[in-house]
Amino acid sequence: MQQIRSHGRPGVVEFADFVAARGRALYRYGYVLTGNADDAADLTQEALARLGGAWLRVRKREDPEGYVRTTMARLHVSTWRRLRRERLVAAVPEGSYTEDRLGGDAGLWNELKGLPPRQRAVLVLRYYEDLSDQEIADLLGVSRGTVRSQAARALDKLRVRAAALEKERV
Repeated sequence: MQQIRSHGRPGVVEFADFVAARGRALYRYGYVLTGNADDAADLTQEALARLGGAWLRVRKREDPEGYVRTTMARLHVSTWRRLRRERLVAAVPEGSYTEDRLGGDAGLWNELKGLPPRQRAVLVLRYYEDLSDQEIADLLGVSRGTVRSQAARALDKLRVRAAALEKERV
Protein backbone atom coordinates (compact mmCIF):
# COMPACT_ATOMS: atom_id res chain seq x y z
CA MET A 1 0.00 0.00 0.00
CA GLN A 2 1.24 3.47 -0.84
CA GLN A 3 2.13 5.83 1.97
CA ILE A 4 -0.43 8.59 2.47
CA ARG A 5 0.73 12.03 3.68
CA SER A 6 -0.83 13.47 6.81
CA HIS A 7 0.17 17.19 6.44
CA GLY A 8 2.06 17.40 9.71
CA ARG A 9 -0.74 16.08 11.89
CA PRO A 10 0.04 12.53 12.98
CA GLY A 11 -2.68 10.08 12.00
CA VAL A 12 -4.77 12.67 10.12
CA VAL A 13 -5.09 11.92 6.41
CA GLU A 14 -6.59 14.41 3.99
CA PHE A 15 -9.19 13.22 1.47
CA ALA A 16 -7.26 14.47 -1.58
CA ASP A 17 -4.13 12.64 -0.42
CA PHE A 18 -6.09 9.44 0.08
CA VAL A 19 -7.59 9.68 -3.42
CA ALA A 20 -4.18 10.44 -4.96
CA ALA A 21 -2.54 7.52 -3.18
CA ARG A 22 -5.27 4.88 -3.53
CA GLY A 23 -7.35 5.99 -6.52
CA ARG A 24 -5.67 3.72 -9.08
CA ALA A 25 -5.94 0.66 -6.82
CA LEU A 26 -9.62 1.42 -6.23
CA TYR A 27 -10.16 1.77 -9.99
CA ARG A 28 -8.52 -1.65 -10.52
CA TYR A 29 -10.83 -3.11 -7.87
CA GLY A 30 -13.80 -1.55 -9.65
CA TYR A 31 -12.60 -3.04 -12.93
CA VAL A 32 -12.39 -6.50 -11.39
CA LEU A 33 -15.92 -6.11 -10.06
CA THR A 34 -17.52 -4.72 -13.21
CA GLY A 35 -15.43 -6.10 -16.06
CA ASN A 36 -15.65 -2.79 -17.87
CA ALA A 37 -13.37 0.26 -17.74
CA ASP A 38 -16.19 2.80 -18.01
CA ASP A 39 -18.31 1.12 -15.35
CA ALA A 40 -15.23 0.81 -13.12
CA ALA A 41 -14.54 4.53 -13.44
CA ASP A 42 -18.18 5.37 -12.65
CA LEU A 43 -18.21 2.98 -9.69
CA THR A 44 -14.95 4.39 -8.31
CA GLN A 45 -16.12 7.96 -8.76
CA GLU A 46 -19.46 7.34 -7.04
CA ALA A 47 -17.83 5.50 -4.12
CA LEU A 48 -15.22 8.25 -3.67
CA ALA A 49 -17.96 10.90 -3.78
CA ARG A 50 -19.76 9.08 -0.98
CA LEU A 51 -16.50 8.74 0.93
CA GLY A 52 -15.92 12.49 0.55
CA GLY A 53 -19.26 13.18 2.17
CA ALA A 54 -18.42 10.93 5.11
CA TRP A 55 -14.68 11.68 5.26
CA LEU A 56 -14.51 13.24 8.74
CA ARG A 57 -16.31 10.25 10.25
CA VAL A 58 -14.53 7.57 8.20
CA ARG A 59 -10.95 8.79 8.61
CA LYS A 60 -11.28 8.53 12.40
CA ARG A 61 -11.76 4.78 12.03
CA GLU A 62 -8.42 4.61 10.17
CA ASP A 63 -9.83 2.40 7.40
CA PRO A 64 -11.12 4.64 4.62
CA GLU A 65 -10.12 2.11 1.98
CA GLY A 66 -12.24 -0.59 3.59
CA TYR A 67 -15.17 1.81 3.63
CA VAL A 68 -14.75 2.69 -0.03
CA ARG A 69 -14.31 -0.94 -1.15
CA THR A 70 -17.44 -1.98 0.74
CA THR A 71 -19.30 0.94 -0.82
CA MET A 72 -18.08 -0.09 -4.28
CA ALA A 73 -19.19 -3.68 -3.80
CA ARG A 74 -22.61 -2.61 -2.55
CA LEU A 75 -23.07 -0.12 -5.38
CA HIS A 76 -22.10 -2.78 -7.91
CA VAL A 77 -24.51 -5.31 -6.44
CA SER A 78 -27.39 -2.85 -6.45
CA THR A 79 -26.59 -1.95 -10.07
CA TRP A 80 -26.64 -5.53 -11.32
CA ARG A 81 -29.79 -6.22 -9.35
CA ARG A 82 -31.48 -3.37 -11.21
CA LEU A 83 -30.04 -4.37 -14.58
CA ARG A 84 -30.15 -8.14 -14.37
CA ARG A 85 -32.91 -8.36 -16.92
CA GLU A 86 -31.80 -8.65 -20.51
CA ARG A 87 -31.67 -5.36 -22.37
CA LEU A 88 -32.73 -5.46 -25.99
CA VAL A 89 -30.97 -3.26 -28.51
CA ALA A 90 -31.97 -2.23 -32.01
CA ALA A 91 -28.65 -3.09 -33.65
CA VAL A 92 -25.95 -5.66 -33.03
CA PRO A 93 -22.56 -4.09 -32.14
CA GLU A 94 -19.93 -4.15 -34.87
CA GLY A 95 -17.27 -5.84 -32.78
CA SER A 96 -16.06 -6.42 -29.28
CA TYR A 97 -14.03 -4.11 -27.08
CA THR A 98 -11.19 -5.29 -24.88
CA GLU A 99 -9.45 -3.35 -22.14
CA ASP A 100 -5.69 -3.91 -22.12
CA ARG A 101 -4.64 -0.98 -19.92
CA LEU A 102 -4.72 -2.97 -16.69
CA GLY A 103 -2.51 -5.82 -17.84
CA GLY A 104 -2.49 -9.00 -15.79
CA ASP A 105 -3.85 -12.38 -16.77
CA ALA A 106 -6.11 -11.56 -19.70
CA GLY A 107 -7.19 -15.19 -20.15
CA LEU A 108 -8.45 -15.48 -16.59
CA TRP A 109 -10.17 -12.11 -16.80
CA ASN A 110 -11.92 -13.12 -20.03
CA GLU A 111 -13.22 -16.22 -18.28
CA LEU A 112 -14.45 -14.18 -15.30
CA LYS A 113 -16.23 -11.76 -17.63
CA GLY A 114 -18.24 -14.71 -18.96
CA LEU A 115 -19.75 -15.41 -15.54
CA PRO A 116 -23.07 -13.97 -14.39
CA PRO A 117 -22.59 -10.79 -12.30
CA ARG A 118 -23.48 -12.38 -8.93
CA GLN A 119 -21.08 -15.29 -9.46
CA ARG A 120 -18.33 -12.93 -10.58
CA ALA A 121 -18.93 -10.69 -7.54
CA VAL A 122 -18.73 -13.68 -5.17
CA LEU A 123 -15.44 -14.85 -6.68
CA VAL A 124 -13.94 -11.35 -6.62
CA LEU A 125 -14.95 -10.81 -3.02
CA ARG A 126 -13.73 -14.25 -1.97
CA TYR A 127 -10.42 -14.49 -3.82
CA TYR A 128 -9.48 -10.87 -4.59
CA GLU A 129 -10.76 -9.27 -1.38
CA ASP A 130 -10.21 -12.40 0.76
CA LEU A 131 -13.57 -12.04 2.52
CA SER A 132 -15.25 -14.87 4.40
CA ASP A 133 -18.52 -16.37 3.20
CA GLN A 134 -20.39 -14.57 5.99
CA GLU A 135 -18.81 -11.21 5.10
CA ILE A 136 -19.74 -11.73 1.45
CA ALA A 137 -23.27 -12.73 2.40
CA ASP A 138 -23.66 -9.61 4.54
CA LEU A 139 -22.25 -7.41 1.80
CA LEU A 140 -24.44 -8.85 -0.96
CA GLY A 141 -27.55 -9.24 1.19
CA VAL A 142 -27.84 -12.99 0.66
CA SER A 143 -27.37 -16.08 2.82
CA ARG A 144 -24.06 -17.90 3.35
CA GLY A 145 -25.53 -20.85 1.46
CA THR A 146 -26.19 -18.64 -1.54
CA VAL A 147 -22.60 -17.40 -1.44
CA ARG A 148 -21.31 -20.97 -1.37
CA SER A 149 -23.61 -22.17 -4.16
CA GLN A 150 -22.77 -19.16 -6.36
CA ALA A 151 -19.04 -19.74 -5.80
CA ALA A 152 -19.37 -23.46 -6.54
CA ARG A 153 -21.34 -22.79 -9.73
CA ALA A 154 -18.86 -20.17 -10.87
CA LEU A 155 -15.87 -22.42 -10.24
CA ASP A 156 -17.61 -25.32 -12.02
CA LYS A 157 -18.19 -23.10 -15.07
CA LEU A 158 -14.56 -22.02 -15.05
CA ARG A 159 -13.40 -25.65 -14.79
CA VAL A 160 -15.64 -26.75 -17.67
CA ARG A 161 -14.38 -23.91 -19.85
CA ALA A 162 -10.76 -24.68 -18.97
CA ALA A 163 -11.27 -28.35 -19.86
CA ALA A 164 -12.92 -27.41 -23.15
CA LEU A 165 -10.03 -25.08 -24.03
CA GLU A 166 -7.53 -27.80 -23.17
CA LYS A 167 -9.35 -30.26 -25.49
CA GLU A 168 -9.25 -27.72 -28.30
CA ARG A 169 -5.50 -27.38 -27.96
CA VAL A 170 -4.95 -31.13 -28.21
